[in-house]
Amino acid sequence: MAINRILVTGGAGYVGAVLVPKLLARGYEVRVLDLFIYGEDVFRNVNSDPALELIRGDIRDQELLRESLPGCDAVIHLACISNDPSFELDPALGKSINYDAFAPLVDIAKASGVTRFIYASSSSVYGIKEEENVTEDLPLQPLTDYSKYKALCEEVLLEKRSPGFVVLILRPSTVCGYSPRLRLDLTVNILTNHAVNNRRITVFGGQQMRPNIHIEDMAQAYIKTLECPDEAIDGKIFNVGYDNFTVSEIAEKVRGVLGDDIDIVTTPTDDNRSYHVSSAKIKNELGFVAQHSVEEAIHDLVASFQAGRIPNPMTDPRYYNIKTMQRIKLK
Repeated sequence: MAINRILVTGGAGYVGAVLVPKLLARGYEVRVLDLFIYGEDVFRNVNSDPALELIRGDIRDQELLRESLPGCDAVIHLACISNDPSFELDPALGKSINYDAFAPLVDIAKASGVTRFIYASSSSVYGIKEEENVTEDLPLQPLTDYSKYKALCEEVLLEKRSPGFVVLILRPSTVCGYSPRLRLDLTVNILTNHAVNNRRITVFGGQQMRPNIHIEDMAQAYIKTLECPDEAIDGKIFNVGYDNFTVSEIAEKVRGVLGDDIDIVTTPTDDNRSYHVSSAKIKNELGFVAQHSVEEAIHDLVASFQAGRIPNPMTDPRYYNIKTMQRIKLK
């Protein structure tokens, strides 16, 4: 069945702000459901596109879902309290958005005639792994509530799969690079910000392995899977990553872009999450291969700082999920 209109939950977020204009450029009608807590100007370049519809609202509002989902052929579900620190700020809030709201969203989507549901899970569901390459068939060992509820939502979605309701789970690596709704609380982005603005990087631990993916590639992965035939993706799970580096290696890459005068300081950490993610499955089955590197993300961010596109990067709460949640007291 042809996909014409897509509902993107959390579409005004970090990844959504890059993905939505790409969907519009490919001729899709796009309905964004978001609280817009990081501002409404993320779509300033496409706001006048008649194929874009913005709905300010909460995915926990089931009545709003019943109004917003009819007419949509697919859902790309990005909305969540994103990452462990943000979740731990208010675990009850995190559970209500990331888990409790999930099954009703899927049920209402299905009842509204949605034929494809793509879920943004997380590579953090694997926990700490000794294996040389973490593949999709390894057991999940989530270490935090954030990753535990991501894993539980995967189970919910697979249970609701049925003929005519195609479901797909993507497990993204840590996304990096510039977005109109920029996050400066993700590893590559944090280190680049501090290097540019303080000429100094603090590395916590350093030997933890982290998988990374450029934001342009992450957006492209959603488009690729949206346009795959049903049988290629139905009920499937794919890792979506590219560069696996230790945090110390990322810091060195930042210094390599910005110059040897960048000071790197290493301190201990109790965050021992470490995993080397394999993205061989999505390459072999769908032909998806990331095109952009961590170095490109660093270059893009540096260029954006230098062009003045990231004002007040150290103090403006909109770049930091926790600071924004504290400021608006989201409930």
